[in-house]
Amino acid sequence: MAYIDPCEVSPNYYKTLFDNETLRVVEMTLPAGHKDTQHSHPVETVYFIKGGEVRIDVGDESMEADIPDGHVMHHEEWTHTVENIGDTDIHAIIFEPQMDVSHL
Repeated sequence: MAYIDPCEVSPNYYKTLFDNETLRVVEMTLPAGHKDTQHSHPVETVYFIKGGEVRIDVGDESMEADIPDGHVMHHEEWTHTVENIGDTDIHAIIFEPQMDVSHL
């Protein structure tokens, strides 16, 4: 998978808060009615400070979810887009390991 940095392709929605050789922490703020640009993550864990209704497109597949405040989700490497289909802004913190953690 070719890496597509969300902070580069959707800088209005993603901001790097911390980055070193082992971990990158990214803040996502996605206003109601907005959709980000296709991007990817290595293994990621996401903490939703403020959840909401989203549509996530992965390739030809689309899924919708109502993510509650305080929800935590984990994903393996993937490429996707996120659309906020609700009427509230979504605010999340994304944790991306910067090293191979598959053996852990």
